[in-house]
Amino acid sequence: MTTGTLYGVGLGPGDPELITRKAARLIQTAEVIAYHRGPNSVSSNAYVIAAELIPDSALLEELVYPVTTGVTDHPGGYEGALAEFYDHCAARLAAHLDAGHTVVVLCEGDPMFYGSYMYLHDRLAPRFSAEIVPGVTAFSAAAAASGTALVRRTDVLTVLPGTLPEHELARRLADTDAAVIMKLGRTFPAVRGALAQAGRLGDAVYVERASMEAQRIGAAADVDPDQVPYFSVVLAAGDRAHAARGLPPRGAETAEAAASADTGAPAPAGAADRGEVLVVGLGPAGDDWLTPEAGRALARADHLVGYGPYVDKVPVRAGQQRHSSGNTVEVDRARLALDLARGGDTVAVVSGGDAGVFGMASAVFEAAEDPRFADVPIRVLPGLTAAQAVAARAGAPLGGDFAVVNLSDRLKPWELIERRLIALSQADMAVALYNPASRSRTEQIVRAREVLLAARGPDTVVVIGRGVGRDGESTEITTLGALDPATIDMRCLVIVGAQTTAVTAGGQAWTPRFTRG
Repeated sequence: MTTGTLYGVGLGPGDPELITRKAARLIQTAEVIAYHRGPNSVSSNAYVIAAELIPDSALLEELVYPVTTGVTDHPGGYEGALAEFYDHCAARLAAHLDAGHTVVVLCEGDPMFYGSYMYLHDRLAPRFSAEIVPGVTAFSAAAAASGTALVRRTDVLTVLPGTLPEHELARRLADTDAAVIMKLGRTFPAVRGALAQAGRLGDAVYVERASMEAQRIGAAADVDPDQVPYFSVVLAAGDRAHAARGLPPRGAETAEAAASADTGAPAPAGAADRGEVLVVGLGPAGDDWLTPEAGRALARADHLVGYGPYVDKVPVRAGQQRHSSGNTVEVDRARLALDLARGGDTVAVVSGGDAGVFGMASAVFEAAEDPRFADVPIRVLPGLTAAQAVAARAGAPLGGDFAVVNLSDRLKPWELIERRLIALSQADMAVALYNPASRSRTEQIVRAREVLLAARGPDTVVVIGRGVGRDGESTEITTLGALDPATIDMRCLVIVGAQTTAVTAGGQAWTPRFTRG
């Protein structure tokens, strides 16, 4: 027997006239119409939108949620309750599909955009023919109703659920050009707080029940948090859209006020009127290891530029724009920072540890060789290095002469790294090994150990620091002979001691300040 077809049909945001012609045709000819309803709702919004199109002959399947918030006594919690609910709904619809009936699931907005249909699709599409009919999203209707041009040219749009923690919302709002925040209602106080933290509250637009008769549009800053329904969105337009309305750049007043803050280091002459680049070392972990000078610089910067995980470490500042990028585009983000500074802004380029030790400082100076950036002031603000942090946890293994070597061969050939390791092993000084291994680089630490063993005994002290300064950190003191390269990864920094490096009775490594030749 031929089975029926499942259709996930998008109805749009609420106005029946925004239902597509294809959606209308499928609804009018469906044998089974399914729709969701909240446990405390009198009727289903989806059913109300499509009511005029539903034929009298259609069999109706009302799918009533067991819960709408995270509070439930189900043994599997909220997620368990919903999973069980969707399993039950899928079984009900599968019976109709097995009987050869056409089943249309009505979906507000678009079925695959925060829609309940997708969970039914996951369960039924592997067994039955399934088709999705897209619909106009709520935020598209909200942008149209409010006349908000969300993105222009290369602006980036981020769609955020209001259920995210406030600090995470603030970070993501500061990291993007334009944003849409959905799933409001009880989450609105945190959403408004996040908008304020990110410097986006002043121009954020609130749209309630877009395209419906009860539609309401206003400034997000003026909305009563106690009067916000779930069916509402906040729109934060991109910078180019903001500028097109003749308004100053987002967060300009906050940035202007912050520009008067002192970074703790003298600014070059003329820096105030032409912008500057501050290359800031964040230290190896949290705020405890961030210098006061670096903290002040981050607070006054108009822009924050850096590798995504490092940018994420910096608290969101109102009005500050954030520019995150990947791990292999250092010179590109340095050029971005210099370009922004040419426009008169203060730009903080962040780097883990000390920016001058295998960090962004060198990349900024490399990019600044371009004559376009000749007049852009650059200042490097030091940070605590990973080698210092690991050494301090272990004792004082860097108490005498020492060297640091980056084992990554991404920017230099391994042959050069090996020559340097041979020279250092012969010089008998402690060596801190940065980037000792990764998922794709596992042989470098093996070869480094072999090179150092050739000149130093297997009893040479070795310190392995993993994630120092972070949750779950560890510090191990072992020997070069006992070092297992398979246990080393990118979270590690390895210090190989000199022949004079010793371990105290209490288990701390140290290297004397003086040695005899």
